[in-house]
Amino acid sequence: MNARSGDRLRLALAEYLRTRRALGYALARTEKLLNQFIDYLLATDAAGINTATALSWANLPQAAQGSWRNYRLSVVRSFARYLSNSDPGVEVPAMGLLPYSRPRATPYLYSAAEILALMDAASILSCRQRQATMATLIGLLATTGMRVGEAIRLDVSDVDTSRQLLRIRDTKFGKSREVLLHPSAIAALEKYRTERGQWQSASDCPAFFLSLAGTRLLYCNVHHAFQRMAAEAGLSARSSKCRPRIHDLRHSFAVASMLDAYTTGADGQAQLALISTYLGHIDPAATYWYLSAAPELMATAADRLAAYEEQS
Repeated sequence: MNARSGDRLRLALAEYLRTRRALGYALARTEKLLNQFIDYLLATDAAGINTATALSWANLPQAAQGSWRNYRLSVVRSFARYLSNSDPGVEVPAMGLLPYSRPRATPYLYSAAEILALMDAASILSCRQRQATMATLIGLLATTGMRVGEAIRLDVSDVDTSRQLLRIRDTKFGKSREVLLHPSAIAALEKYRTERGQWQSASDCPAFFLSLAGTRLLYCNVHHAFQRMAAEAGLSARSSKCRPRIHDLRHSFAVASMLDAYTTGADGQAQLALISTYLGHIDPAATYWYLSAAPELMATAADRLAAYEEQS
């Protein structure tokens, strides 16, 4: 492949990314990988995009895990499929060439007592600011089902106490939404904001949750602190696939919300649609995964079905 062909591919890549981003995809990693793929085609003087070149690149580096090789090939396959609509010379790699079945973790569903224990365990952190930050963050995740990244990206201006809601901007699919909060949650956020102003009065960072340096929290640091707190709270793995994860606070919120609906006799399907919107899922089908791994929820649903059949 010559430099002119490479330039045409990069222009096509730019258009491909614009098209998909208009649908709400971020694609930062995809952009990086596909530019690396084009570099590879130029460096190896490949004839073009075909199954052989896609596989050769996807299998780099040799020590990469199967999941990473599979992902690299899927990125090229999607791009090749897009190009093939206007260039019949582009060969789209077939599915299943690098088979990999990703084991999915079993959600660790937290009880109310375990969530409180997690928040109390923040006391092991080094100072009052870190303790309050992590305890408030855990409480917010548990009561809203927000993604960790969404909570980290919150700015002070996103917490609307007068309307008792949060504005969650630029989420996983490029969407924004408003999340209503219980008055007790608003009170907890107000308390943290007041204390935060005392600790970080000189910080000009707009983030709601601040690090000791007065900057926005980093996910890796939040994850590390959570693991320490989980150990302190006595939360241990329930199986090899079911370990305490901070993301499972989101699963727990979804399951608890559906259990409340069933307990009060509410319409489960209507509740599911509300939960899906509240969580920021673009399709209610994505919410089903959060619910399918909860024996308590399945049992409650079965009881309601049995009661309905007895009445009919």
